[in-house]
Amino acid sequence: MLQLITHHRVEHLIIEQPRRFPSHSFFQLQSLCCVYKSTLPALLSNTTHISSIFSLLLPCFSPIATMGLKGFVEGGIASIVAGASTHPLDLIKVRMQLQGESHLPNPSLQLYRPALAVNSAAVGNVSISQPRVGPISIGVRIIQLEGVAALFSGVSATMLRQTLYSTTRMGLYEIIKNKWTDKETGNLPLTSKILAGLIAGGVGAAVGNPADVAMVRMQADGRLPIDQRRNYKSVIDALSQMTKQEGVGSLWRGSALTVNRAMIVTASQLATYDQAKETILEKGVMGDGIGTHVTASFAAGFVAAVASNPIDVIKTRVMNMKVAPGAEPPYSGALDCALKTVRAEGPMALYKGFIPTISRQGPFTVVLFVTLEQVRKLLKDF
Repeated sequence: MLQLITHHRVEHLIIEQPRRFPSHSFFQLQSLCCVYKSTLPALLSNTTHISSIFSLLLPCFSPIATMGLKGFVEGGIASIVAGASTHPLDLIKVRMQLQGESHLPNPSLQLYRPALAVNSAAVGNVSISQPRVGPISIGVRIIQLEGVAALFSGVSATMLRQTLYSTTRMGLYEIIKNKWTDKETGNLPLTSKILAGLIAGGVGAAVGNPADVAMVRMQADGRLPIDQRRNYKSVIDALSQMTKQEGVGSLWRGSALTVNRAMIVTASQLATYDQAKETILEKGVMGDGIGTHVTASFAAGFVAAVASNPIDVIKTRVMNMKVAPGAEPPYSGALDCALKTVRAEGPMALYKGFIPTISRQGPFTVVLFVTLEQVRKLLKDF
């Protein structure tokens, strides 16, 4: 008798009074499911009941669908456009960061002297008498030796990385920011923006790490001797070969570094952009247009580059290291890589590739946020 009464109460609530249920009350929805979960199979046996259940549930999730999914789409489109357009600069940055590694099998490919080396005897195959070569020379040399197409080596991995990593971090940041913003004033403290960026960046990096590893390897492949190159055909081929030859764990090699870097980049980049944009608008320096977006973007790109470059250098080297079966890896971990890098090449080695980093972060951030603002305008009615 009790079961029939319970069934009738649930049926009455769902079938007869769906509009009276608060559409945004997750607590009440959760309580309903917990109390009456035993009657759900009976309700689902009727197609009319199923339709009514969906009409009840959809309004509860509409705030997330409207706010969250839209943020992911907007951020994803902007990130993919920015990543693809600045890929050659990112490739040059990676090549510069890998220079100076003492375990490189072909010393003739080394183009850079160590940065402020403290112990030249410990450098191994690297000679401090080698000339310094800048990013422009690197780009020219890549074109001469590998062709123009080499500047876009690993672009498929970049696209996948932006799809996974940047889409996740941009969308999640918007959700957290909107959740924490004061509804009355519309303000969010800088510290809260930074915290939102740290959370969003960490989650995004964990999701996108496999594509990040593939991207680094594909970008760095051209600097290896021909007989030792991996010659990945695409990002899918890279992920497949890595899984077969090195195990699934290799897809998350350097993930701790990736997460740390992504947290720093996202927190500094997104928080700085929002804060700079708000300041410009509040002070009345410029209106909400391209000028404001570009100015705030450059500020965000510079801060992100300065904060993330040391971790980026270590991450690149750990991800790119080649481990032969049964042989000891060049680096046992991030800390070991950092110590060996500083000892062999000096502390400024952690800022190797900074010029192409800032040269890439600047355009990337500008394209990212300008595109994002335009996409937001296009999708404002959705």
